[in-house]
Amino acid sequence: MLKPFFQDQLSEAGCDEAGRGCYAGPVFAAAVILPGDFYHPVLNDSKQLNAIQREELRVYIEGNASAYAVAMVDNEEIDQVNILKASFRAMHLALDKLKKRPEFLVIDGNRFVPYKKLKHACIVGGDGIYASIAAASILAKTYRDDHMKQLHEEFPHYNWKNNKGYGTEEHRKAIEVHGLCKYHRRSFNIVPGQIGLFTGDDV
Repeated sequence: MLKPFFQDQLSEAGCDEAGRGCYAGPVFAAAVILPGDFYHPVLNDSKQLNAIQREELRVYIEGNASAYAVAMVDNEEIDQVNILKASFRAMHLALDKLKKRPEFLVIDGNRFVPYKKLKHACIVGGDGIYASIAAASILAKTYRDDHMKQLHEEFPHYNWKNNKGYGTEEHRKAIEVHGLCKYHRRSFNIVPGQIGLFTGDDV
């Protein structure tokens, strides 16, 4: 069972991202503030859930969270500033969109750029420990998956509706045949001959 909060003195928002390790598309991030009585028996790190569970939880989170927001940073900005900075930027944008202002942030991972002088804690594997981070991971993941399905319609030969832009064998072979498109991350050096250096897992 996930812990409800990292601390109980200040209102708390959990933040997480999706798509850091992808070859193509944007990175998404979400920020979620949960009420004290929030509970769902399946809530967990999005990577531990199947697509049906994630979609069910997305509806539940959006209907029961005190506040939530999702934001993205596209592949062009990722190439300009690097994926780590782009991930932090996406989190900041999500926090900007929250209808309620949190007083404390819990961030999945080991690094973060402070946001508007708010106190924060970085928790490695936090999406499997704290409910608000898990909720943020689910929103970021589901929103990004939906976005990649839309991009798939424009470039179906990469099959992003299934691989979501990750470096699967199928995606790598499609790059070898068709080359890169405007949604690929050039800074990841994914041209043929180099793409074997990357995996489909989030970095």
